[in-house]
Amino acid sequence: MDLDVDHKKLAAAAAEEEISPPPAEEKKHATTPSNADGQGHHTTSSTAEEECEELTHEVESGNKLAEDSEEDKDEDDTRQHLNVVFIGHVDAGKSTIGGQILYLNNMVDERTIQKYEREAKEKNRESWYMAYIMDTNEEERAKGKTVEVGRAHFETEKSRFTILDAPGHKNYVPNMISGASQADVGVLVIAARRGEFETGFERGGQTREHAQLAKTLGVSKLLVVVNKMDDPSVQWSKERFDEIERKTVPFLKSCGYNVKRDVQFLPISGLLGLNMKEHVPTTVCDWWDGPCLFEALDAVELPERNPKGPFRMPLIDKFKDMGTVVMGKIESGSVHRGDTLMIMPNKAIVKVVTVYQDADEVDYAMPGENLRIRLAGVEEEDISPGFVLSSARDPIPTVLEFDAQLQILELLDHKAIFTAGYKAVLHIHAIVEECEIVGLLHQINPKTKKPIRKKILFVKSGAVVVVRIQVNELICVEKFEDVPQLGRFTLRDEGKTVAIGKIVNFPKLAGTQH
Repeated sequence: MDLDVDHKKLAAAAAEEEISPPPAEEKKHATTPSNADGQGHHTTSSTAEEECEELTHEVESGNKLAEDSEEDKDEDDTRQHLNVVFIGHVDAGKSTIGGQILYLNNMVDERTIQKYEREAKEKNRESWYMAYIMDTNEEERAKGKTVEVGRAHFETEKSRFTILDAPGHKNYVPNMISGASQADVGVLVIAARRGEFETGFERGGQTREHAQLAKTLGVSKLLVVVNKMDDPSVQWSKERFDEIERKTVPFLKSCGYNVKRDVQFLPISGLLGLNMKEHVPTTVCDWWDGPCLFEALDAVELPERNPKGPFRMPLIDKFKDMGTVVMGKIESGSVHRGDTLMIMPNKAIVKVVTVYQDADEVDYAMPGENLRIRLAGVEEEDISPGFVLSSARDPIPTVLEFDAQLQILELLDHKAIFTAGYKAVLHIHAIVEECEIVGLLHQINPKTKKPIRKKILFVKSGAVVVVRIQVNELICVEKFEDVPQLGRFTLRDEGKTVAIGKIVNFPKLAGTQH
């Protein structure tokens, strides 16, 4: 679902629609990380490594959709910038909503939409044409399943937004984690169609796992979008909307959301674009007097960020373009053209040559921005996803072990005991690394939040416990209290999230750098 369409297609579109093809130097070179969940399962279309572990492809200036929205942007734009991740069960309508947002912002012309309608009709998938704006990958279009994390930009008078369209299928949860870890706001898409909501919300459905992961990954504000309200089985029924809200709220509370303060429900039709940019007409829905989607997004308060903190930018991708270009989101501090920084953990001293924000070259950037930065002093092959571009004076800690507070969710049926020696896959910012629990330090009483002094050898599902975790390679992380975005993580085992946690301490052991 990469918005970085390949250049042959773009050139063809250019001839047809009288637009200029992208410059050659903006060509994207993707990288593929190691197998995230350590599994060797194969699917019918490609290997699990390709499907599950391919890194997020960032949008480049060759992407016409992003270019059109950004070409007149003032370099000193003071509007708030928010990263919005669309999450939810497979086929809830995430890509369709993303495509509709771009269409409503006049970032896709009518001729392109007509072409997508023809393509979708030829595949007997007439209702999917809006999703084609976000799902440019042929495999995604054929299956109707988003695999990668799509990326695009849109703006309102008050805010600038980066859309992250995450995969819904359980096979691609590692990619969803990659998208959500970069987000400030979550849009949980729920299908109102009879049977679809129930399938996504029951045990094993991705609605639950995505909501849980989003909270773990730092998405503190959640818009719950009840989509497909136009479906014949729903017909904008207030009873159906209220039923979905009533069933979803207790679960969101259990995930840790303050439902009154941080969660908002609203009905929409992604396919028809109703209640998105403008309020749904009373002739269609006479009971909804709340905001439309754009108003709700505009009203989200900017998360607290520290522009004066030590610079931290986890790298999610890299490529060659007149030097080495890295991509990521600033989690702490600011960056200016000409800055001298350090890439950790390999301690490479680099100089910032150019900073790109969306499609524009800028002199500096603040926390929360998604950037491409051209660096001098390092080769592209010496950088891996999960490395962190950081302050040279105050580099990010690199560790082989750390202590963490874990919330055990639901262990696997055949591995129902969590103890020293338990192995899992650690997901923390852009890092995917195998890890082992080397010790259980103490259990925490979930009601009082205080340690239980009794020595423990194991815990079961639902426990809160402080453990020591060991990884095989040096990783760049922070304590949760210092930089929350780089100190929260998930543990997955056999394709399932078994625990969520936060780093509380770095034991001073060999191989640990402070």
